[in-house]
Amino acid sequence: MQTKRRVFLKGSLAASAAGLAVGAGLLTPRAVLAAAADWPEAAFDSEGMETAMDELFGAHEAADSGDVSVKAPDIAENGAVVPVTVESGIADADKIAIFVSKNPTPLVASFDLSGANPFVSTRIRMGETDNVTGVVHAGGKLYKASKEVKVTIGGCGG
Repeated sequence: MQTKRRVFLKGSLAASAAGLAVGAGLLTPRAVLAAAADWPEAAFDSEGMETAMDELFGAHEAADSGDVSVKAPDIAENGAVVPVTVESGIADADKIAIFVSKNPTPLVASFDLSGANPFVSTRIRMGETDNVTGVVHAGGKLYKASKEVKVTIGGCGG
């Protein structure tokens, strides 16, 4: 009983401290993102998939690969929350990015794996029916796989 009370009190104290820091302006999301020295802002602002890939990886030629898999629903009832998983069987993968070419900004997510397993799972927004493309950077080369997702209600302003 005492340990539950202590855990609750410690958690409450930590949440209060974080709330005070945010309220005082000491901790802001922009300040946290600014800490990432390699934030690919130009890639996320690009309006074309090839341009975004050039900005992110330095190249846009990606080979189709059976070692990369994209899992997503065949039909997404709401484009605002589409679950997507990208996994790679390529051992030395160091980056994974997710693209939706018909979105206003095609680069949806980029992950720097830094030695982690080449597996990411997230929820993305899609404006309309399109292919979700997972691109894996490994050994200086790009590999990709795509899956079509039909969107019934748009999520990017639709």
